Amino acid sequence: MTKRDNKGRKVVVWPEYLDSTRTRGMGRRIPLGEAVKKPGLQEVYNAAVELGLNPEVVEARYPRNWMYSRGYVLVDKRGSKTGVLRLIAGKIREHRSGR
Repeated sequence: MTKRDNKGRKVVVWPEYLDSTRTRGMGRRIPLGEAVKKPGLQEVYNAAVELGLNPEVVEARYPRNWMYSRGYVLVDKRGSKTGVLRLIAGKIREHRSGR
């Protein structure tokens, strides 16, 4: 098996994917222990900038939360989508703890 070339590929990151207040059925994509409580779009963007993922904010509504959703961040794909989400959540946790 060969690894896919991720050059030029992007990943959509909805803040809901990282939200510890959501269940998997409601859209959380990472384990509860790694998720953060109610991440904001700006937090996701800032974390992606620090990780060098070339983020772009896109205004849209998350289908499972269309009344309150405010957009998503499009980032470069580095490895698996779950891996990228875990990196971003970790960076947000780091910021919130004051490091």
